[in-house]
Amino acid sequence: MITGIKHILFDLGGVLINLDYNRTEQAFVNLGIKNFGNIFSQLKQTTLFDDLETGKIPTSTFFEELRKFSGTQLSDDQITFAWNEMLLDFPIRRLEILQQLRPHYDLVLISNTNEIHEIAFNRILQQAHGVSLASFFDRYYLSHKIGMRKPDPAVFQRILNECGFEAQHTLFIDDNAHNIVAAQSVGIQSIHLTNSMTIENDIFKPHSVSI
Repeated sequence: MITGIKHILFDLGGVLINLDYNRTEQAFVNLGIKNFGNIFSQLKQTTLFDDLETGKIPTSTFFEELRKFSGTQLSDDQITFAWNEMLLDFPIRRLEILQQLRPHYDLVLISNTNEIHEIAFNRILQQAHGVSLASFFDRYYLSHKIGMRKPDPAVFQRILNECGFEAQHTLFIDDNAHNIVAAQSVGIQSIHLTNSMTIENDIFKPHSVSI
C-alpha cells in the first residue's frame, strides 16, 4: 500500500507522453532501411543507444554510426524525423494532474532519453499547449544530461541525495518493470504501469490528486 508520500518521480515515455515504437520502424523502412527492425536490435546489443542516452557520444556520431551500419546516406534531418516518429502526444489530463499535484508534492521527472527526443518532445508540448515540460517539475533528470540511466539504482540514489528526499516518502511511477525494481532496491515506493494502465485512469482519479 502506498502511504506517506511527499515526493513523486515520474517517468516520461509511456507515462506522460504516448509512444508508438512501430512508427519509428515504419519511418525508417519508408526511407529505405527495409530491415530496420533487425538493425535496431543489433545496434541495441552494442553501446550506441546507451552511449547516446547517457551523453557519451554527440548526436552527430549517432547519425554517422546509423548511416554506416545501415549502409545508407540518409541526411541528419531524415534520421531525426524517423527517430522522432515514436513520440506522439501529451494528453491534457496528464498535464492537469501535474499542475494539481505541484502544490502538494515535490515533482521530479526522470527519463532515459536523448538530445534528439528532448528537443522533439518539448516542441510537441510547446506547439500543442504552449508550455515546456520543465515548467511542471521541481527537478528534471534526463539521462543524456546526467550521464546515467535507469535501471541503475545509482540514478535513484542520486536523486534522493541531491533533492534531500527520504526514500520511504518518495513514489516512482514507470512503465518498465526493471526500473521499478531498481527504485524499490533503494527503498522508494513504486507503481508499475502495466498494459493499458494510465496515470489518469488508474492512479489519479478525476477530481483527486491524493495518493
